[in-house]
Parts: sequence; C-alpha cells; structure tokens
Amino acid sequence: MKGFSVQGFRASGISCGIKGKGLKDLALIYSERPATVAGLFTTNRVKAAPVLLDMERIRGGAAQAIIVNSGNANACTGRKGLEDAREMAGLVAARAGIDEGLVLVASTGVIGEPLPMERIRSGMLPLFEALSEDGWDDAARAIMTTDTRPKVFFGKKRIGDDDVPLLGIAKGAGMIMPNMATMLAFFVTDAGIDREALQEMLGESVERTFNRITVDGEMSTNDTVLILANGMGRRLEGKDYSSFKELLMEGCETLSRLIVEDGEGATKIVEVEVRGAFNEGDAKRAAFRIANSLLVKTAIYGCDPNWGRIMAALGSVLEDLEEERVRIEIMGLPVVEGGMASPERNEERLREAMGGRRVHILVDLGLGSGEARVLTTDLTPEYVHINAAYRT
Repeated sequence: MKGFSVQGFRASGISCGIKGKGLKDLALIYSERPATVAGLFTTNRVKAAPVLLDMERIRGGAAQAIIVNSGNANACTGRKGLEDAREMAGLVAARAGIDEGLVLVASTGVIGEPLPMERIRSGMLPLFEALSEDGWDDAARAIMTTDTRPKVFFGKKRIGDDDVPLLGIAKGAGMIMPNMATMLAFFVTDAGIDREALQEMLGESVERTFNRITVDGEMSTNDTVLILANGMGRRLEGKDYSSFKELLMEGCETLSRLIVEDGEGATKIVEVEVRGAFNEGDAKRAAFRIANSLLVKTAIYGCDPNWGRIMAALGSVLEDLEEERVRIEIMGLPVVEGGMASPERNEERLREAMGGRRVHILVDLGLGSGEARVLTTDLTPEYVHINAAYRT
C-alpha cells in the first residue's frame, strides 16, 4: 500500500515480541486531530477486554488513535485484562499527548492468557517512530494471526468537486461467523461526517458484507469494526451520504471477500445463494445453514455434488419448507428439481465444474421473494491441522 494515504492519518506496525520469530504484532493508527468514530462489535456474550473498553468509549463520539496487538486476545482475563487494555490506551495517550479517552484498543489471538505488558510497553517508542502516511501495509501485517497475507482496501469516490478517500485494513481467516464475522477491521477517511450518519452507514455496510461470510461457524470474543472520519477533507451533507455509503460498502465487501479467500486451509471459495424464501430472514438462515454444514463443506472439498446434504440442511432450519418446490443448481448445472434428483443431473460434469477455485450453489425455495447470499469456504484437513496446533 505504498503511495496510498488519507489526509491527517498515519499508521505503523512493528514486532514487540508477543508472537515471537520477529513477526509484527503491534499496530497503531493515529489521526492528527480527533475524529468522529463509529463502531460495531461482537455479539458474543463473552467479550474481550478491549471490546468492553471500546464499547464504552465510542459513546463519546470521538477518537484519535487505535492501538492493536495480535498474538493475544486479552479475552477471559478478568479485571486484570481490562486494566491492561486501559494501560495500552494510556501508553499511547501519554506519548501522543492526547486525552486517554480518545484512544481505542483491539486485540486478537489466543484466548485466556494475560497480555505481556512489558513487551507492549517496550514497543511504544518504536511504534511511534515508525508512524508514517504509508504505513498501512505494516499495520495490516501486525494485526494478522493465522492470516496468510495482509488485507488492505483503498478507494475514492467523487463527491461534488472532491475525491473522498477511504482506506481500510482487516484481519481474519478462522473463527469466521456473524455477528460479526470474526475479524478486526479499521477504516479511515478525511471526510467530515456526523456520528449518527456514520454509525448508520457502517451498520448497513457491515450487515451486507461482514455479516454475510462464514468460514467455520465459530463466533469470536474480539470482533471489532471501527471507522474514523477526521473532517480534514470535504464535509458531507445529507445528499452526499449515499455516495459515501457506496464507497464504504465497497470497502467492506472487498475486505470481507479477502477474509473468506484467506480462510484457514481453504481450497475453494463458495457462494451460497438462496432465492424464493418467504422473506430475507428465512433466506439468510437457509444460506448460513448450508454454508456452515460440515457435510456440505467437506463434499465441496471433494468435488462431490452431494445434493442430499443441502436438502437435509434446508429441512433442519426452515419450518415452512415445501420440499416439492425446491430447485438446486451447482455451478449453473441442475441438481434438484421438485425436491428430487433432476433428470438432467450429470455427475461427471458437476464434478468437473466443482474442481475450480470458486463454487456457486443456487437454491430456489419457490415460496416467495426473499433472497440472500453468503460466502464460505470448503473444509479441509489443513483447517484441522491449523486449529489443532493453534497454541503450539
């Protein structure tokens, strides 16, 4: 991401020894002046200390810095964990000379272990020294855990006479399941935006993107999406919001897709599309049930068009399912008609079509106009290997 920047923002990412092996594990995002902030967090009842801290702080509507560590989730760490999160914010505030309440914190990694605060303290000086306008790639690498590559988005939208920028970074590869998908994501823009409008736009964008992906159906304790708008560029008014929301939606869509593409051990990206449900809610439930089915995911890994597993998944979640109305296609090829094997089904062609990197499953329930799309992955032996050895 060299050469991409947003007015008034700097970022950095360094190694302070949390993960070892010289891997980057501490990141900082800093604005020259307080910015309007909006955020969304995990709905898991078990919330990490940084999530609890940020949920409290964003109520003030402003933030100036975000410090993030990887390798340790600071979750299930009790009162000490919350004290450590506050200390992380305090360290940034003291060095930057800003109010501590303007510093947000995020963590990701192993649950249940105390933060190595001495290493984080020693990392403050190099973290600030590394701040630069184009430090986003370093920051994106510093928030990775089992990710294999950094995830960065940069885009602009012409609004009036100005090009309004949006820059975002994210991490996520496993424990991906709403609400939200298990991940961290941070966006910055120099636009001036009212907090209520910013929160509404972020909520709508996340619902259509990060809340429509799953790798393994596991919900994290640390999910956080934050956006800072420092107002050093164009001031957006009501008529401008729809244009900026399109840009934000694009950023969320890009990063959410990158998360799925980097799913732990994944060899295939799978789009599950459900149409013809009574309503969008039913379509979404059906799509997620298929996308999270271990039997469906392993069949996809093996290029096996085992449509019976899809039918079984549907019947387990939709009370009003009418089996005889169901139609299913895989990669545009007919599989099920009227709830039974399609007479046009060709196993050889289906297996060949499923052999690529991307697989598309279309389910038409034949009941109404509700529809939803969910992105997922196949389930592979490598996923088991990664998570069996996660702490070792």
